[in-house]
Amino acid sequence: MRFAEVAALADRYLMRTYNRLPVALADGEGVRVRDTEGKEYLDFVGGLAVSALGHKHPAVVQAIKEAAEGLLHTSNLYYTEPQARLAARLAALTGLDRAFFGNSGAEANEAAIKLARRWGRQGGRNRCKIISAWQSFHGRTLGSLAATGQPKYHEGFGPLPEGFVYVPLNDVDALAAAVDDETAAVLLEPIQGESGVRPCTAEFLRAARRLCDEKGALLILDEIQTGMGRTGRMFAFEHFGVRPDIVTVAKALGGGIPIGAVLAREEVAQAFGPGAHGSTFGGNPFACRVALAVLDVMERERLPARAEAMGRRLRDGLSRLEGVAEVRGLGLMVGVELAGAPAPKVQQACLERGLLVNAVGESVLRLLPPLIVTEQDVDAAVRIIGEAIAAVRGQGETACP
Repeated sequence: MRFAEVAALADRYLMRTYNRLPVALADGEGVRVRDTEGKEYLDFVGGLAVSALGHKHPAVVQAIKEAAEGLLHTSNLYYTEPQARLAARLAALTGLDRAFFGNSGAEANEAAIKLARRWGRQGGRNRCKIISAWQSFHGRTLGSLAATGQPKYHEGFGPLPEGFVYVPLNDVDALAAAVDDETAAVLLEPIQGESGVRPCTAEFLRAARRLCDEKGALLILDEIQTGMGRTGRMFAFEHFGVRPDIVTVAKALGGGIPIGAVLAREEVAQAFGPGAHGSTFGGNPFACRVALAVLDVMERERLPARAEAMGRRLRDGLSRLEGVAEVRGLGLMVGVELAGAPAPKVQQACLERGLLVNAVGESVLRLLPPLIVTEQDVDAAVRIIGEAIAAVRGQGETACP
């Protein structure tokens, strides 16, 4: 089907929950995708941090083929080897003890919130408060939405679950004032993605760990976007010397196959007994086998280290462009604060020049390329972004002399 046909069909039958760019993607390989008209694009969105191994990675394709020839689904009434092996791998990587599997980041965060609250009511405790940061994003289920510190996402969905409190990111004093004897957990993204790639400071994350220890609360780190090598370490908390009580993972874990996970310390995980939580599709053998292959590739090809090196090259190149006010992030999670050029227009100009980027609000471009990018890919993206900024600023100068 051509683009016009795809768009017409989608506009007729899909709910209008997304503002889509005027392109229909049809195929891809490595760090490039092609649309229905045959045009090729350098993909620096990566399915919003999902396609960490790029498109059609041979190991992922092979794992999918092999998994499809075995059990696709059994339900969690039974043991399966892929699920057990994946739980063990993730426990070793995070330094935590037990895993629960769902199908997405939102489900992982929902499970983490439920686990923290259930833990908070054991042993005579009455802890239910969850503290998160303003401008955070934790998902779109009612619980994860209530934890999201952006009122625009709350509109029309009230009443939301109670007991959620927000503090400004990196404000240690505000966090200290909020954490008390009713706090079940502090829930933070090491780097906020949806708000424009805004990292926690080391001081803030370490203060969160200390305050949770002092008050007997849990520290939950949402590594849905930052995990799986994205920031130059397998998990972003490794940069800060902080160990969470609970960590959530999704996006890149399945290489494009939906899967999410919650990892927790033994003492905390014991709050979930049989029947306390569940997921029909969560941890199915198909998704777990693919996720194991993704982990194999990341470790074998040392992709976290590659993300660190390529991310440094990307940030250095972007910081030299005219019209760039600030470059933020770690590894290959990069936010570009623009000056004098609206991000949506620059996004469109990049699209026209064969580069996919993500506009976050009016002033920030978010870049989440596959971790397999080369120096040539990075340099090409920087060049196109520079051309796009110049073109948009030139249009503005023409329109407003």
